[in-house]
Amino acid sequence: MLFTAKPAETPFCFFCTAKYSGNNLQYHDGIEMCDPGNRFMVTMVASFIALLGQLLLPGLAALCRDWQILQAVIICPFIIMISFICIFPESLRWLLATQQYEKAKSLILQINKKNRVDSETDVKGIMPELERELTKKPKKTCIVKVVGTRNLWKNILVLCVNSLTGFGIHHCFARSMMKNKWENTTVSHNSDIHNMMLSSFYADYYTMAGIAVASCLAMCPAVGFMGRRGGLLMFMILTALASLLQLGFLNYLKETINRKFSIAFSIIGMFSSHAVGSLSIFFCAEITPTVIRGGGLGLVLASAGFGMLTAPIMELHNQKGYFLHHVIFACCTLICIICILLLPESRRQNLPETISDGEGYMRQPLLPPKKGGEQPLLLTNSELKDYSGIHETPVHRAASSESNTANVVKSS
Repeated sequence: MLFTAKPAETPFCFFCTAKYSGNNLQYHDGIEMCDPGNRFMVTMVASFIALLGQLLLPGLAALCRDWQILQAVIICPFIIMISFICIFPESLRWLLATQQYEKAKSLILQINKKNRVDSETDVKGIMPELERELTKKPKKTCIVKVVGTRNLWKNILVLCVNSLTGFGIHHCFARSMMKNKWENTTVSHNSDIHNMMLSSFYADYYTMAGIAVASCLAMCPAVGFMGRRGGLLMFMILTALASLLQLGFLNYLKETINRKFSIAFSIIGMFSSHAVGSLSIFFCAEITPTVIRGGGLGLVLASAGFGMLTAPIMELHNQKGYFLHHVIFACCTLICIICILLLPESRRQNLPETISDGEGYMRQPLLPPKKGGEQPLLLTNSELKDYSGIHETPVHRAASSESNTANVVKSS
């Protein structure tokens, strides 16, 4: 058969890891080539292509019949992609941000040649400016320099925790959904158990893939209407509500109603947690400066991978401590809701190029300001005097004049 050991549990970790480990550079290269208004939509198109591959993967596995053949078939396209180094150019934005002007100049000339653009008709004067900067040495920046910043490290840390929580709690909801489905099944023979597990694997897998597709579809209008931070906050609140209701509220219901509500909350939790994880990765790629965008994105992806690693760890321990595992991630969702309010909004904003540009991304109010303008934070001296209720009376004037006279006499 296709998979012999626990086909309803183990392949989920393999397929999800293959999906998210091979779909990370789209957030880096995609947004650097797009204008601010189309960055999110281009990234979502790449996400839908990745989900299409996820939907086709079980059919490919059924044709291969052996996991070793399947692994070889999956690796072959990656070997072909090594040749893409010679086909796809380096990011021009990164070359300019790291002062690699020689390579940037040659790349601009190649682009002009392919587009049949005459370099002499340079209206904005880009080429002469590059000629003047060719003497500068390249200046690459390490991700370690984030430690010396005030706002940038905080933003990256918040998104790391969000991605870890989103991908970590996703397995809790998936495990709860599969557990409630298996409690209703009764079989007699071992062959029937194997066939049911195999058919249940395909059903559960396509259910999870369908939820992921629905999550990506819902992210498009949500992020377009509420922005990056507002959309992330909304999906995190949904995840927290689904987990808390599943852990606490369902214990007071009857067993049959409990199972139905548990499956419903699991689907909602998988839907929102997938959106939280994907949006955290995209958000990090937008607010991290160009000089260290790869490093910042790598930290968030590493946190997402660590969250996904909790799934096979629970399988190795035979589901011991599963309830505590869910409780910890549910508490993390509450912490993330507060931390998301500290993030800036990057919608329709230019990408930061240097670390100083990334530091300039400050937190904006969640709600738009009133039309009348913001109230001043500091009061003037006259306003302060009126606010304190202290006014000059004739007695105060006489006392002040006497003190001034005494000071003059004493000084004389």
